[in-house]
Amino acid sequence: MLTQKQIYNLAVKMGAEADLRGIEEVRKVLLRARWAYEKLDYEHKLEYDGEKMLNPYSDTRILNETDQPIRRVLAGIDIGVDELLLADKLGGFDLVISHHPLGIALADLSDVMHLQAQVLAQYGVPINIAEGVMRERIEEVSRGVSASNHQRVVDAAKLLNMALMCVHTPCDNLAANYLDQHLKKDQPEILADILRSLKKIPEYERAVELKAGPRIFVGSPENFAGKIVLTEITGGTEGAKEIYSKMAQAGIGTIIGMHMAETHRKEAQKSHVNAVIAGHISSDSLGFNQFLDQLEKRGVEVIPCSGLIRIKREASS
Repeated sequence: MLTQKQIYNLAVKMGAEADLRGIEEVRKVLLRARWAYEKLDYEHKLEYDGEKMLNPYSDTRILNETDQPIRRVLAGIDIGVDELLLADKLGGFDLVISHHPLGIALADLSDVMHLQAQVLAQYGVPINIAEGVMRERIEEVSRGVSASNHQRVVDAAKLLNMALMCVHTPCDNLAANYLDQHLKKDQPEILADILRSLKKIPEYERAVELKAGPRIFVGSPENFAGKIVLTEITGGTEGAKEIYSKMAQAGIGTIIGMHMAETHRKEAQKSHVNAVIAGHISSDSLGFNQFLDQLEKRGVEVIPCSGLIRIKREASS
């Protein structure tokens, strides 16, 4: 039977193995965190978040910990006080897992966005350009989440004596990796092909029934896809709107994302970069499901809630 700490470690491990940057680059991220810590003076070492030396995903954390064995989990895309009360009312849950970050994981969401610059570099955008464009957006997100009541749900979990954690970027990495392999196998040539390919995936097939299926945000069904990238599936949240012109210069033809703000859509359109939006909750479900499958393989019962489209696959490892 797994403990909460083992579930957390499994999430980080799976996220690293699925990371589009590659496992060696993830190890370098952890090594740089250790170097940064060692350079600090005593006072700043006391303030340093030591978990960064073990976990490269700041938006994935244990929020209220328990040592008891985990037999039954309530898992949802968004967990609020209402879902915690639901878990308490239904009874029998040892742990609640949110996909979207809460508490300190939400407060430090912007830190994981550096992943996007490295992924963009792999797709041909010079790393100095990607970092420069992303820097302002990362600071913007950091300022934006600073106003949130980060601990509200965590405090409720503590009052209810309910174990709580969130698993964000590791699941998004799993979704991105799955889509990367799926699209390389299908080799879509035009945007209509991309839509057909995505709709073969059960989470997106179900999303179509819910009127939230994949759709084209920029471009036409008959447009040639060109070089397809998955830069907006993982990396915390939406990147910088200024990046699309740089992507076009790098020869990128189509981006596939979870969601896209209107400001970003207009910038992509100006740069003649096609955008296919697979869907937010369905894409979150695609990644989350792969993680939850591994929990079930290890004897944990999973009950879905809060929009999670639960699709079970054969857990291979």
